[in-house]
Amino acid sequence: MRWTDLLANLGVVESATAPVEITSVEYDSRRIKAGDVFVAMRGGATDGNLYLEAAIEQGAAAVVTDSRAAYEVLRREHTSVGAALVEHGRRSLADVSAAVMGHPERRLALSAVTGTNGKTTTAFLLEAMLRSVRRTCVLIGTIEMHVGDEVRVSPHTTPESRDVLAIFADGVKVGATEAVMEMSSHALEQERVWGLPVDVAIFTNLTQDHLDYHGTMEAYFAAKARLFAGVGTPPPRVAVLNADDPYSERLIVDAEHSQMLLYGMEGKGEFRAESVQMLAGETRFRMVTPAGAVEVRSPLSGRVNVYNLLAASTAAWARGLTLDEILVAAAAGAQVPGRFEVVPGGDTGITVVVDYAHTEDALRNLIALGRELVKEHGGRVITLFGCGGDRDRTKRSRMGQAAGEGSDLVVLTSDNPRTEEPMAIIEEALAGVTATGTTCIVEEDRAGAIEIAIRSASAGDIVLLAGKGHEKVQILRDGTVPFDDVAVAAAVLKEIE
Repeated sequence: MRWTDLLANLGVVESATAPVEITSVEYDSRRIKAGDVFVAMRGGATDGNLYLEAAIEQGAAAVVTDSRAAYEVLRREHTSVGAALVEHGRRSLADVSAAVMGHPERRLALSAVTGTNGKTTTAFLLEAMLRSVRRTCVLIGTIEMHVGDEVRVSPHTTPESRDVLAIFADGVKVGATEAVMEMSSHALEQERVWGLPVDVAIFTNLTQDHLDYHGTMEAYFAAKARLFAGVGTPPPRVAVLNADDPYSERLIVDAEHSQMLLYGMEGKGEFRAESVQMLAGETRFRMVTPAGAVEVRSPLSGRVNVYNLLAASTAAWARGLTLDEILVAAAAGAQVPGRFEVVPGGDTGITVVVDYAHTEDALRNLIALGRELVKEHGGRVITLFGCGGDRDRTKRSRMGQAAGEGSDLVVLTSDNPRTEEPMAIIEEALAGVTATGTTCIVEEDRAGAIEIAIRSASAGDIVLLAGKGHEKVQILRDGTVPFDDVAVAAAVLKEIE
């Protein structure tokens, strides 16, 4: 693509033409190759404009910058390099990437999921439903990315716009017509999803999380709400909202230009769950829809997964699936790694579950499901959890209280302490557990804590290992080390068989 043609696609403050061809786009100077355009933008952690010289040395043919000073240096010292000064660096990254890659976002019907809890499972379920009717899909989310049948590692819940568009472009090459992605509040706030036209937007719920970044619940909600107003694009064609979450009432007003489809379990919404039966390894309910009522069966367990199934079913219906097609896909199930993942336990009679629950609300839901599954046999609920370092400190004692109120035994441990002292984090969470009077064992070493939790259990009990879910590392002050809750738990269970 010629630099002059690319400039025509950008809203620039000033620009300098150069007879150069653009082959790709990068925002990380370390990845620059000859012929690339480097988008230098100010970010939360660093300023890409500090790396102009490095990018040019590596062969950048042109630079788009949000810094007047950097632009003047380009005009004065690098006249053979194309240059453009823009007002918004991140928005321009999206615009440049879309243009260079041939606008793959226009060739995919995008369904986007936002909310505090349930994003990953809802996205997995929706993609499975779309794939079940032979639609080729792209999936971008917390655990992994899918490009057709290819599975890729997912470094972030929502990558930078350039990386999202590159995945979309790869999807288009293999015949994808659908995209499903989680949109985090950080990504919406930082405009990493700028310019993506969303066909169906899904809201799961909103509970306290990420206040270390957003500051207040109001700011956190405002970031989520941007999806329903459109981020550089018109509002979604369809807004799928949780009728039982009070924040949905405000989204209904904000999303006045979209078709509303509400789902819930409390008698409200176009898609409603009635006569819910929750069994070990199976959930059944009657789903009332605008096209009639049907009986849903799924191998997923628990009340929270009824909401996830309703959200995915509503979105699938909005994407043109019939109720019969939705039922078949729901019955097939879509096991999401680290989301109520049962660890094989041999003949111990102990159920061990690994789950990503890392907020007060998610922890309460997880424990409630555990209680439901053991009540028939009078088993106990043993909950292991920790709180992440360098994150919202105000939720720690509340998580401790949630664990203590619902469990028979709590094992409090470390969970990605990052730069903080693990025991300092544990002490803050311990205050909440202590207030409930529930017995609590403290073990800083997570592997040791998992062993304590499992060896404290008897046949008929359930052990809930909360917080890390699908993660395969532990993030410490001195670096990142391999760690897998599932593998550690499986090894303990094997020893006590």
